[in-house]
Amino acid sequence: MNCPKLGWLLPQALGLLSLVCGTSSFYVPGVAPINFHQNDPVEIKAVKLTSSRTQLPYEYYSLPFCQPKKITYKAENLGEVLRGDRIVNTPFQVLMNSEKKCEVLCYQPRKPVVLTVEQSKLVAERINEDYYVHLIADNLPVATRLELYSNRDDEGKKKEKEVQFEHGYRLGFADASKIYLHNHLSFILYYHREDVEEDQEHNYRVVRFEVIPQSIRLEDLKVDEKNSCTLPDAAGSAPQEIDPTKENQLLFTYSVHWEESDIKWASRWDTYLTMSDVQIHWFSIINSVVVVFFLSGILSMIIIRTLRKDIANYNKEDDIEDTMEESGWKLVHGDVFRPPQYPMILSSLLGSGIQLFCMILIVIFVAMLGMLSPSSRGALMTTACFLFMFMGVFGGFSAGRLYRTLKGHRWKKGAFCTAMLYPGVVFGICFVLNCFIWGKHSSGAVPFPTMVALLCMWFGISLPLVYLGYYFGFRKQPYDNPVRTNQIPRQIPEQRWYMNRFVGILMAGILPFGAMFIELFFIFSAIWENQFYYLFGFLFLVFIILVVSCSQISIVMVYFQLCAEDYRWWWRNFLVSGGSAFYVLIYAIFYFVNKLDIVEFIPSLLYFGYTALMVLSFWLLTGTIGFYAAYMFVRKIYAAVKID
Repeated sequence: MNCPKLGWLLPQALGLLSLVCGTSSFYVPGVAPINFHQNDPVEIKAVKLTSSRTQLPYEYYSLPFCQPKKITYKAENLGEVLRGDRIVNTPFQVLMNSEKKCEVLCYQPRKPVVLTVEQSKLVAERINEDYYVHLIADNLPVATRLELYSNRDDEGKKKEKEVQFEHGYRLGFADASKIYLHNHLSFILYYHREDVEEDQEHNYRVVRFEVIPQSIRLEDLKVDEKNSCTLPDAAGSAPQEIDPTKENQLLFTYSVHWEESDIKWASRWDTYLTMSDVQIHWFSIINSVVVVFFLSGILSMIIIRTLRKDIANYNKEDDIEDTMEESGWKLVHGDVFRPPQYPMILSSLLGSGIQLFCMILIVIFVAMLGMLSPSSRGALMTTACFLFMFMGVFGGFSAGRLYRTLKGHRWKKGAFCTAMLYPGVVFGICFVLNCFIWGKHSSGAVPFPTMVALLCMWFGISLPLVYLGYYFGFRKQPYDNPVRTNQIPRQIPEQRWYMNRFVGILMAGILPFGAMFIELFFIFSAIWENQFYYLFGFLFLVFIILVVSCSQISIVMVYFQLCAEDYRWWWRNFLVSGGSAFYVLIYAIFYFVNKLDIVEFIPSLLYFGYTALMVLSFWLLTGTIGFYAAYMFVRKIYAAVKID
């Protein structure tokens, strides 16, 4: 049934992937490069502190770092606020193409920085929790270079150096029950010299921002009156220990080194986004396409052949009674379109599913074109929030039309239910989790004004649009069902064990989940381990494959249910089609146990709270896709037979 679509999909998929591979030098429209001249100031800003162990981001100045004379916070967009970013200026003074061997921060002659017992205890606690510090220069995040050696058996074992980058830098490290702070930062900035005419001054653009963190004991640093310092030899220096039981004296220092690079400004994010496992994504795509092709083959052989035979037999004038006994799906023609229980809730959930589907499709497509790359900080989440609000008109329209098809009459209550049910659950869970984050004084807590703004968007944009869409959807002609519904419901025969609803969820969910679980690993890594996710071309293909596989498996499941003479397919099909969400939940638990090092209560609560929202949203999305595919299929097959 879907073979022609898949034949079209493969060349399109290859074209999209070639587009993705060719967008390495594509940058966001509207973001212009900043040109620097010699000795122009390059501002270093702090973003936040993060840890994959606690999942609680903190502001930079929540720790006793050196502060400038005036602290200025950058105005963040909605996505940055929800991510916990609090971008603030720092006292680092960096000049374009100007070296600094060693400079001391917040130093008064003969008065080093003194950390109180409380501050020392807090710093030690953050180091034990594996916190990373995130800085930016010209919107480029700081990265720590990691050089890994791999053995290869080419004419003996030759060690090859593999360079990888870690986002941010470690606040410190622990060794033999002692805690050490990285108090010296060696900044390495790479610039690209732009071609200019002979009589013009050279333009420089920042194309990479690296840091080498070091821990240097106070006694090993020699400081003069000009705030310049001399670093000790690596062999003769000791690290700066932080004793959480007493006051600690130390110096914060930094050095700046500039290097020229051939990397152009448009390609400067390639270093941060380079992944050594792109082949895994290719394997995932090929595996998923094979799964969908097999599913299409099964559909073509079983469903289409059987249906043609059934319809041909049913449409014969003679031997009607004999053919009625051969197969069961025609026997329930008088009940198959009987409205289910709770039609308002079903149509509201499906309306929210349509709203999610439209939002996700547009976001992934726009991101695939490079407009929501990581260089546009917070743009992805901001776009998703606003799109979900504006897609309310489509969700309301589809819910209203389906509600009228199911013989519903209270359209105002149905519209209110559509606008409030799913967003209300999301807001309620997020508010409870936010209270716990507030209690930890984390920057991940959504500020009260932002929460009020989100409520205003919900009630001022989404709610009216849902009502508007619901009104027009309810007024529109309901879906035309090809057969009439009997007044008296038909008795349903006893069902086999494999027709159980939970068994159906397990069977229907495994194939769509198998088509996308590799991509799910990278999405989880981006969310919970502060990685960048940028392969939206792969994600777009996986999303298409997910839609096709959910539709196909839903059609198979509803066909078998109708053949078993069970006409109560509305709710069951919605639940079973979202069965892959159950596997997402199982995978999330596996990821928590095997990949993350979370032991405290609040981080665990945050993980499972947000995971519950992801699973709920994924169930609504896949359930809606499967429901509408099955609904079109059921209408099609009953329109093809002659009913007396």
